Amino acid sequence: MKLFSILVGLLFSTAALAQLPNANTLKATINGEEFKSQPRRIRIGAYWWITANTNKPDQSLRIWLGSYDHTDGIEPGTYLVVDADKADSKANKAKVQAGSGYKGLAVIKYVKETREPRMEYHVGKSQNNDETVVVKKNADGSLEATFSGVLAGSYWKEKSSATVFGGMGRLMNKMEDKVITKTTGFDSSIDPEGNGYKQQSKKDSLVLTNGTFHLPLPSKQ
Repeated sequence: MKLFSILVGLLFSTAALAQLPNANTLKATINGEEFKSQPRRIRIGAYWWITANTNKPDQSLRIWLGSYDHTDGIEPGTYLVVDADKADSKANKAKVQAGSGYKGLAVIKYVKETREPRMEYHVGKSQNNDETVVVKKNADGSLEATFSGVLAGSYWKEKSSATVFGGMGRLMNKMEDKVITKTTGFDSSIDPEGNGYKQQSKKDSLVLTNGTFHLPLPSKQ
């Protein structure tokens, strides 16, 4: 009953955020399965995250865009997709300097819950495969983008120690995070890395095709 009461209270407290207008769209096909959601834009320093989430199972597709000149906002142009774990390397930065034809760097990351409640995950990360995200600006100021690529896949499982010692508190946190993700559109603690999970030996590739997103932006962006 206590857990139920907490979740109900959290649902009501976050419901207002869920009502925020969102005309954004993001679509992609991942390993033959359609992914469709209304993404949110998050600014972190000089970079932008486009984060899109679905539930049942929990899934998150994130695109990070950063211009080489640290322009304030998402600008139209071609962004070079790079290794998600080494995006800021000197080699990658050198590829997108002035005169390179690229507006900046891009990273793509996909996370899918494969066992509930957030016990196991399948994660895909972009690599240095000479792939691109192409962003165009429409007459009304909105942005359209297209992207595709092959992500390096890995599998993650909750550590036994985290399950045992985390107990009911960890389970409650998971349920709260799932409610926040569902009601607000922002992913909450969906990434397994550094969060009590262990990477498994199995690896594969995730093929992402027909990726598009549409972002109506405020006039100042």
